[in-house]
Amino acid sequence: MKAVRIHEHGDLDVLRIEQLPDPRPRADQVLVEVKAVGLNHLDTWVRRGVPGHTFPLPITPGCDFSGVVRAVGEVAHGVQVGDEILAAPGVACGRCAACSAGNDHLCRHYGILGETTDGGCSELALLPAVNAIPKPTSLSFEEAAAFPLTFLTAWHMLVARCELRAGETVLVHAAGSGVGSAAVQIAKMFHARVIATAGSDAKLAAAKQLGADHVINYEQDDFVTATREITSKRGVDIVFEHVGERTFAGSLRCLAKGGRVVTCGATSGPRLEADLRPLFFKSLSILGSTMGSRGELLQIVDLMAQRVLRPVIDRVLPLDEVAVAHDVMGRREQFGKIVLVPGGDS
Repeated sequence: MKAVRIHEHGDLDVLRIEQLPDPRPRADQVLVEVKAVGLNHLDTWVRRGVPGHTFPLPITPGCDFSGVVRAVGEVAHGVQVGDEILAAPGVACGRCAACSAGNDHLCRHYGILGETTDGGCSELALLPAVNAIPKPTSLSFEEAAAFPLTFLTAWHMLVARCELRAGETVLVHAAGSGVGSAAVQIAKMFHARVIATAGSDAKLAAAKQLGADHVINYEQDDFVTATREITSKRGVDIVFEHVGERTFAGSLRCLAKGGRVVTCGATSGPRLEADLRPLFFKSLSILGSTMGSRGELLQIVDLMAQRVLRPVIDRVLPLDEVAVAHDVMGRREQFGKIVLVPGGDS
C-alpha cells in the first residue's frame, strides 16, 4: 500500500510517500480502505516536532479519516466487512475510571491517531474496532473525514468546559481554521451572538455565511478595541482561543465580568504575559481543553447526519500532494479543512 511516512522532524521534505506491506488487523482491529483523510494542525506539529514531546517515529499521520472496512479481527464486534465508517480520532484504554465514566479523553493512556500511533494518511489503515463509527449516508467520504477532531474539540470547549448558554456573546479567533469554523457553527446552534476574527476579508465573508454576527479583520484592526465597540464596552462572555501568544492577553481584556476564556492550542507560541488583577477583580475563568469524549463525538455525528452542523472543506487534493496541503496550512490560506484522497479521485 501507499502511505505518507515521517521518519524525522523537519520541513515539508520529511513527508515521504512510501510503499509498505498491506497491514493485517489484530483481533480487536479492523482494516480500512481509506477513501479520504482530513488534515489538522496536529499533522504539522507531528511533522515539525514539539519541544519536550516525543513522537513514535516513523509514523503515518492523519487522525481524521473515512473509508470502507475490508477485514475484521476475530473479536472486533459490531463492525462488518463492507461497512462505511469514519474514525474516532481518540484512543483510550477503555478500562480505567475515566473511561468507565465516559470521560475517555481524560484517560491516562489517551492518545490520538497519527500522533501516538499510525493514522490514516495511507491507502489502508488499521483502526481499533471501537473507533469505527458508522458513516451517515448523508455525508460523502470527504465530508466524513473533515470534522471529527475539530468539531469534537470545539464542542467540548464551548459546551462542556464553558457551559455555553443561549444569548451569550462568543468571540471566536481565527474563524477560518478548522476548529474556528466549527466553533462558529456550534455557538450559533446554541443561539449565541458570535464575533469572529480572521486575517482576510474573504475569510470574514465565509465566517458570516456560517452565521457569525460580527467580524473583525485582525490584520487591519485591533480586535480588543473592535470587540469593545461591538459590545458597547461590556465585553464578551466567552473567548474561543487557540492562537496563543499573539492573542491571549488581548482575549482576557475582551471578557465581561464573569467571562471565561477557553483554549485548546497555541499556534502562535506558548508564552503568556498578562495582568492578573482583572482575573480576580472581574471573576474571570481560564479553561484548558483537549479533545472530548466519544459520547460527544457521537452527538456531533448525529447532528452532521441531520445537517444541523456541516463540515467545512476548503479543497480536496490527492494523497501525493500532502506537502502542498501542509504548505497551504502553514501559510494560513485555507478556510476550513483540506482533505486528501488516496488515488487522487474525489
